[in-house]
Amino acid sequence: MATSTARSRDRSAGISYQELIAGDVVPAPAVLQLESPYQGALSSVSVDRYRTQAFHELEMQKLWPRVWQMACREEEIPEVGDYTLYEIGHYSIIVVRTRDGIRAHHNVCRHRGRRLCDFAGHAASFICPFHGFSWNIDGSVRGVTSDWDFPQIDPGDFGLTPVLCDTWGGWVFVNMDTGAEPLADFLGDLPEHFAIWSPEDRYVQAHVGKIMKCNWKLCQEAFMEAFHVITTHPQLLAAIGDENSQYDAWGNFSRAITPNGTPSPHIRWSPNEQEKFDSVTMRELDGPPNPEVPEGMTARAMMAEGARQGLREVVGDDVVISDAEVSDSIYYTLFPNFHPWGGYNRIVYRFRPWGNRCDRSLMECYFLSPFKGERPPPAEFHLLDEDEPWTNAPELGLLAKVFTQDTFNLPNVQRGVEAAQFDEVVFARYQETKLRHFHQLLTEWVS
Repeated sequence: MATSTARSRDRSAGISYQELIAGDVVPAPAVLQLESPYQGALSSVSVDRYRTQAFHELEMQKLWPRVWQMACREEEIPEVGDYTLYEIGHYSIIVVRTRDGIRAHHNVCRHRGRRLCDFAGHAASFICPFHGFSWNIDGSVRGVTSDWDFPQIDPGDFGLTPVLCDTWGGWVFVNMDTGAEPLADFLGDLPEHFAIWSPEDRYVQAHVGKIMKCNWKLCQEAFMEAFHVITTHPQLLAAIGDENSQYDAWGNFSRAITPNGTPSPHIRWSPNEQEKFDSVTMRELDGPPNPEVPEGMTARAMMAEGARQGLREVVGDDVVISDAEVSDSIYYTLFPNFHPWGGYNRIVYRFRPWGNRCDRSLMECYFLSPFKGERPPPAEFHLLDEDEPWTNAPELGLLAKVFTQDTFNLPNVQRGVEAAQFDEVVFARYQETKLRHFHQLLTEWVS
């Protein structure tokens, strides 16, 4: 009977997120008080989604050429002629700033198919290194080498193959399907969720990527739930509500909110406020001691107040910053691979296949930070090889050590699913809500 009752609960027996934020010193904004439990029925998927090249090719045929995906930040191509490359599997897309705004084209010469650009950069035009055919940055034809020898070419119909391009929140999105729904329709209510945080007013403080020895879905799923904290990040349990997390879904995006400054329901002891504060700030055992939590104050309130004071100089005194916005992990997922964090957390993730392989992926982490005055230049992309540790990226600070824990399991998960003698992996009904929502959408796209 006890087992049946436990399995029938909607959530953990611990305090709910909404109950927790009801007691905060500075109340949470309305967007964090929303609840939208996912009602989808999917509870398992085929192991082949992670281990077969056949499913990878299905994604390359039916998902990536048709779906909106984040390509870059606007400030990464600030001047007319600045361009970057967005690559997914065997597809390569030039994203370039023109006098008429940002545009995107397939990175393929219309003559013999050579990639026009091998690296990001600045150009007045795109010239093929093979035979010298050239195009203006808006995609229109500029020059056909020995044009007398190509009577079949109509210059007006020989532009670079176009890619849809649009922006939201300082991010640039592309879609290879020129008949796709507008970006605004695909995003749904997501911009409303982020309106109070103005992501367009952040700058790229860091941008680090690492080649991962696993499928891109396995990689991103490790960052879509707090279910793994109990064994992957045990040092955090005194002050992280892993099992108390709230999970929601709307249209093409989902959200998880993991509270900090509250103990995990998994632990069987009651940490005091100082122990909570030391845990949530990840104090090094051999480092200087943390400040003491004053009598009558909670670790959560102290953490929030310290973060607020640090932000005041940048965001101004007229901006109300709630405890939740600076204390909690508020992590959204826009299908299929874009993961912006809400509140004043700087994290943004992107995951995609590496090359054209089903067993390798590229995980990227942006730090997007508020700034005062002129926008600082964006950080250069720092790519770590598959055998390099995250700690080789000091710009990530303590997060590099957390990533080391997060990604330790992933190569062995890949090896495990490749050897699995069963047909399906199964998902928790609530704590893996975001995974279930993602795979339901993926099923619809590849069907």
